[in-house]
Amino acid sequence: MRRTLAIGDIHGMIEKLEELLEKIRITKDDTIILLGDYIDRGARSRSVIEKIMELQASGYDLVPLKGNHEEMLLKALAHRNSFEEAFWLENGGRATLASYGMGIPKKHIDFIKNLPLYHETASHFFVHAGVLPGFPPSESDEEVMLWIRGEFVHSSYDWGKKIVFGHTPFAAPALSHNKIGIDTGCVYGGKLTCLILPEETFISV
Repeated sequence: MRRTLAIGDIHGMIEKLEELLEKIRITKDDTIILLGDYIDRGARSRSVIEKIMELQASGYDLVPLKGNHEEMLLKALAHRNSFEEAFWLENGGRATLASYGMGIPKKHIDFIKNLPLYHETASHFFVHAGVLPGFPPSESDEEVMLWIRGEFVHSSYDWGKKIVFGHTPFAAPALSHNKIGIDTGCVYGGKLTCLILPEETFISV
């Protein structure tokens, strides 16, 4: 059976990502959806981006989505010596710059610029942070999809599809009737989690 795999926020933790990929034994029949926040806070953001690009180039069916930290990086690069740059640096950007050393390659910036906000299947809607209650999932704007927390996390609204999201860290995967949260805080000493569909099981490392 073809699997759909969704992986939560990685934040520069390349060792966790490699351990998780080995444990779930990815194949080229799997669809692997990454929910954003590949960079910042952890020490090896460059290695995470390189790993994702390498998997794509090797023919894996990989769907990396944009997270708010990728958006913060893009705004910082577009507005040097600004609030946007200072905000990014204070929220983990310094670790990302340190991992790159001599500067971020253009191909990495282009990769980040082209990340989609969401991925949709017949049964699930995958997004970094969440969507607005009361509206079809794809009608939420970019800021909502990248940043929303409480209003979405605590909502019991039925969107017609389960929303699979990261961004808000939980001690363990948060599974409810309408959504599945899989950011389990690996950069804060927690675990990196993969959701396996259609079974709705989890593997964490």
